[in-house]
Amino acid sequence: VTVGLTHYLALAAALFLVGMAGVLIRRNSLIMFMSIEIMLGAANIVFAAYARLHGDLAGHVFVLMVFAVAAAEAAIGLAILVEIYRLRRSVNVDDLNTLME
Repeated sequence: VTVGLTHYLALAAALFLVGMAGVLIRRNSLIMFMSIEIMLGAANIVFAAYARLHGDLAGHVFVLMVFAVAAAEAAIGLAILVEIYRLRRSVNVDDLNTLME
């Protein structure tokens, strides 16, 4: 069995739907944060699949740039979440309606 573009797109769609469900269903900001990372990974799979299909390196370069931005976002986002947890003892989105109280 050869793995074609359809397989990559189906995998990316499944990952994106899992990430979207995590963002919409869960109210924990850490789970929502990880779900957004899953959706970014799904978009990266699509970029890489189409870049491979067309033999163009621009898609692969874009994937590397998205990885770099996602790593920086993860580092800063997790630091912010840790500080919010230290101040409020909760990372529930419904409890975080204001920054400071």
